[in-house]
Amino acid sequence: MPLWNIIGPVMIGPSSSHTAGAVRLSRLVRMCWGSDIKKADIYMRGSFASTGYGHGTDKAILAGLLGYKQDDPAVRSGIELARKAGMDFHFHEEEVDGARANSVRFVISGVGRKMEAVGASLGGGAVILNELDGFQVDLSGLLPTIIIMNHDVHGVVSAVTSFLSQRGINIASMKLHRDTCGGLATMVLELDSAESLDTLKEIKGVHPAIVRAIVLEGDAD
Repeated sequence: MPLWNIIGPVMIGPSSSHTAGAVRLSRLVRMCWGSDIKKADIYMRGSFASTGYGHGTDKAILAGLLGYKQDDPAVRSGIELARKAGMDFHFHEEEVDGARANSVRFVISGVGRKMEAVGASLGGGAVILNELDGFQVDLSGLLPTIIIMNHDVHGVVSAVTSFLSQRGINIASMKLHRDTCGGLATMVLELDSAESLDTLKEIKGVHPAIVRAIVLEGDAD
């Protein structure tokens, strides 16, 4: 058994799922947004809604949206820091059939822009981001990751993998999802390393069917 599973993550408590996981999940959402977050509506589900406030989940979520990590003492002051940063935030509770116990839906807004993300804390500080703007992504955020959103046409996968191969970048895992044949699709690639994130951002131009490409640095401890 890995030592991590015995002692758990280095974190600001009290809970690895309600606090550390909440920070990591919301920080992952911030990375997907790609810049400072000015407006956030946060919809708590399951035990996040029923017991999260007592565990400081609201503070943890705001700290993560500001970019703080789960071991930063500033997590305890997430609400005050968000207000100081000028973030317009609102917490809500919602019941969704089949939702994970420690889950949350984020609606992030900016000038002429909006993003919706759904994810959950899995315990022990681990998280999963399930959906991004209606696309299924199912990523942990631990490794450097590329999210490709594209029209489901021939040649996108080979164009992306060739781009990475030519740059000597190894793929650790790849997940493909689509809603219908010829509809919308996602490709989530976890990488062993990403020496040049700026270079990887060029990946959007490798095929005309690619609608959006998001490059995330890994968030492993």
